[in-house]
Amino acid sequence: MELRALGTQGLEVSALGLGCMGMSDFYGTAEERDERESIATIDRAAELGITLLDTADQYGPYTNEQLVGRALTGRRDQYVVATKFGFERKADGSQTINGRPEYVHRACDASLHRLDIDVIDLYYQHRLDRSVPIEETVGAMAELVQAGKVRYLGLSEAGSDNIRRANAVHPISAVQSEYSLFARDVEESVLPTTRELGIGFVAYSPLGRGILTGALNPDTLAQSDTRRRRFPRFAEGNFEANVAVASRIGDIAAEAGVTAAQLALAWVLHQGLDVIPIPGTKRRARLEENAGAADIVLDAADIARLEAAVTPDSVRGDRHWDMAAIDR
Repeated sequence: MELRALGTQGLEVSALGLGCMGMSDFYGTAEERDERESIATIDRAAELGITLLDTADQYGPYTNEQLVGRALTGRRDQYVVATKFGFERKADGSQTINGRPEYVHRACDASLHRLDIDVIDLYYQHRLDRSVPIEETVGAMAELVQAGKVRYLGLSEAGSDNIRRANAVHPISAVQSEYSLFARDVEESVLPTTRELGIGFVAYSPLGRGILTGALNPDTLAQSDTRRRRFPRFAEGNFEANVAVASRIGDIAAEAGVTAAQLALAWVLHQGLDVIPIPGTKRRARLEENAGAADIVLDAADIARLEAAVTPDSVRGDRHWDMAAIDR
C-alpha cells in the first residue's frame, strides 16, 4: 500500500484508511457486530499496509475508541490513530455540539484514556460549534499539540471560510468530509481550498454508506438497520432509486473484472494524491476486497464513464440526516 502525505506538516498515511465506526455504531444491527472479528480486521489492516484508523468519541458513544484501544495493544507504532471530538451524545439519544476550549481539553484527555495511548496522531473537530468562534476551538486544539497530547489537527465537515480561519490559528493537516461518486459537493469549494492551503483531504463514506458496493438492496438491508431511519438516501423510495443508480457501477465493474466497491474506491483514489478514502468495515474479507482498489489504474476515459453513470442529480435524498450541522 503506497503512502500519501496528509497535509504539509509531515504526516504520512496509507493511501487507503480504515473507518472503524461501523464496528460499534450506526451501521447494521447490534447482532451483526463481533468484537473479535473487528479486532482481527484492524490486525489485518496492518498486514495489508493500511495504517490510518479513524474513530471518534461519538461512536458508541465511547465504545469504538475503547475497541480500537484494545486492538492497538502491543502494536501502537503500526498505526496512525485519528479520532474526533465535538458531539456530546446523551443517554436519551440526543446530542449537542460543543467546541468550547475547556471541553476540547476534557474530551482529548478522555479519548486518550479510552484509546490507552499517550498521543493522538490526528485530532479532528467533528462538527463546527456555531456558538464558539473557530479560532477559540482551534486555539485550544493547538494547546494540545504544544502539550504533546496531539500531533496533527483536522476538521470534519468544515466549509471553506472556517478552514481558512482555522488554518490561520494553527496549521490544519486534514479536512474530512463525505466524498464519493454519490456525494461530490466538496468539489465546489472545499477541495479547492484545501489544495490552495496544502491541507490533505480524508473521504469518509467513499462507498455511499454501502450502496455503491452493490451488496445492499431492499431485500438484503434489514428493516432494523439504522441507516434506514438516519440517512435520507435510505428512506423508502430514495433507497430503491439509489440502488438502481449504483447498479450502473456494478455493470462497469463486471466488465473490468473487479468488484463494484473496488471500482468506486478506485475513483476516489484517482481524485488526487491528497485524497485518502477511509471505507469502513468490520470484516476482514471486505477489508481485503477494499484494499484491492489500490491496484486499479483508471484513465481519463474510465473516470468520465463512471462520472456519467452516476451524476450528482441522479442521486436521491440528502447525503446526511442533519444537513443543518454541515458547514458549507
